Amino acid sequence: MRLGYNTNGFAHHRLEDALAILAELGYQSVALTLDYHTLNPYDPDTSRQLPLVRANLQNRGLAVVIETGARFLLDPWRKHQPTLLSTDAEARQRRLDFLRRAVDVAAALHAEAVSFWSGTAMEPASEETLMDRLVQGCRQLCAYAEERQVRLAFEPEPGMFIDTMARFAPLHQRVAHPLFGLTIDIGHLHCMGETPIAAHLRRWRDWLWNIHIEDMRRGVHDHLMFGEGEIDFTEVMTTLAEIGYSGGVHVELSRHSHDAVETARRARAFLSRLASPQR
Repeated sequence: MRLGYNTNGFAHHRLEDALAILAELGYQSVALTLDYHTLNPYDPDTSRQLPLVRANLQNRGLAVVIETGARFLLDPWRKHQPTLLSTDAEARQRRLDFLRRAVDVAAALHAEAVSFWSGTAMEPASEETLMDRLVQGCRQLCAYAEERQVRLAFEPEPGMFIDTMARFAPLHQRVAHPLFGLTIDIGHLHCMGETPIAAHLRRWRDWLWNIHIEDMRRGVHDHLMFGEGEIDFTEVMTTLAEIGYSGGVHVELSRHSHDAVETARRARAFLSRLASPQR
């Protein structure tokens, strides 16, 4: 496995500075969240930046996963909207277009996966209708990703339509595509009471393409620094080693951007005591 960090935890840094800092701190992977000032896929200049960022990542020995969790990139008024669940077909298409652009960025950077989630429905609809919309959107995205040989790592997220592994399982079965895999957020499992965590890591080992990690308390979706929550990280890291997980284990502490460097330093010191990262 490779210890990594999400750039949403460096919201006040230029991307090139964040990459330099993370590499110097000893991280080997980066979860790169596309946003207004970080490879915005709607910015015409991004196509010029991509070869430079790819070279930067390669020179620093950093693997990369593309993250799509920007809060207000598509709608400056509403967080994480629109989604693949939206009632309006044009709104769903806007989310799908963004995810396709993320796939293009991933292909240009030779990223290991694109990570995304279901979002939340803003208008009333039946469970069946929402699932049908999500399955259709995921299948369309899979077809696009297949042409570019980019893997998709779906993340169950507390508060969203697909919020648990139990709800992800039927989605995975219906999408049924070899490029449609999984992002597991360790804190989310604990938050939603899906324990023991090790059991989920073992069950989904063949589809596990991306890991988010932070501390958390049961029932409270608040990303905490290690040691401030309730998770047994020795069990987590031991299980990842046991199943032969070779991808990135990305620290996700977006609300710690005001103290990004020290937070990243402390996080790596904590995790490195539990694992031996390898390229």
